[in-house]
Amino acid sequence: MPVSMIGTAITVGLLTLAVGLVAVLVLRLLPSLRLQLAGLAALSVSLPLASVLLSGWVAFHMGDDVKILAVSAASATVAVVAGLVLARSIVGSVERVRDASARLAGGDLTVRAPESGPAEVADLASSFNEMAASLEQLFDARRELVAWASHDLRTPLANMQAMLEALEDGLVEPETTLPVLREQVTLLTSLVDDLFELARIDSGALTLELRAAPLEPMVESCLRGVEADARRRGIGLAASVPGDLSARCEPEKVERVLFNLLTNALRHTPSDGSVAVRVEQRDGQVQVSVEDTGEGLGEEARIRMFDRFWRGDPARSARGSGLGLAIARGLVEAQGGRIWAEDRPGGGARVSFTLPAAL
Repeated sequence: MPVSMIGTAITVGLLTLAVGLVAVLVLRLLPSLRLQLAGLAALSVSLPLASVLLSGWVAFHMGDDVKILAVSAASATVAVVAGLVLARSIVGSVERVRDASARLAGGDLTVRAPESGPAEVADLASSFNEMAASLEQLFDARRELVAWASHDLRTPLANMQAMLEALEDGLVEPETTLPVLREQVTLLTSLVDDLFELARIDSGALTLELRAAPLEPMVESCLRGVEADARRRGIGLAASVPGDLSARCEPEKVERVLFNLLTNALRHTPSDGSVAVRVEQRDGQVQVSVEDTGEGLGEEARIRMFDRFWRGDPARSARGSGLGLAIARGLVEAQGGRIWAEDRPGGGARVSFTLPAAL
């Protein structure tokens, strides 16, 4: 091959590379994905075409330029059309996700993007749909929270208002009304305290002093707290706690979690039933389980029992704020553990939580 032709090839190659780099920089400045893809399609055929024509002009001295031009033009046209069709398909998929996001931003929480198109766009639509579902669930939970909180705050306030009016009208005696008023104030204070505790957990403002602490005294303390209620209802209490087992935790918060679980278990256990606390160490963690011989868990209970204000039995809506298990989950997770519920193989329910084992 003559030296002049080698030099020409190198010159054409370098020139093509330089033009391509400049064109890519220009394409990145285009305002839309559609224009960028169309420009890329045109560039991908125009540069090779220009290189072929330039090389043909040098090599053949324009003898067969018309044939080269015809074949190259036809190939380039096919490539450009194919590139535009592909760009239209990709942009259409992206636009559908964009339209869905615009509707979501406008307040339509039920909107979902079609999971079609290229794999990357389909994955983007799937992630968008998961986000939309989470937002819808969050807003539903918020509406439910406001509704339940309003109801639970209004009830004791209405009772107190009625009793105060009865006192003013002389319909009841103060000595009979004051204890009831005190109960309503206690209920109202407990609900406000629970809401405040949840707000601290959600905001990350809950501060814990974790330290190594034995589990046995915590379990014994909680069992003493529910012993009178269990005896009154004829429910047996049992515990299995290794004396040397310790966890890295804040004992006061652990006792609150365990007390909530025991109270909930007693509420769902019939007379002559039993509630047991079992503690064991597994894979560097301490697992605490509260088991009962009640009716077990339904499908909805397994999913929602740790939600705020959720009550599995509406007939018990007047008992408790419905926040105990939600607070328990927040306290357990704040100490590096997790909490879950399941049915016992022999009947009844089991609620378990883990804590980091003390080294």
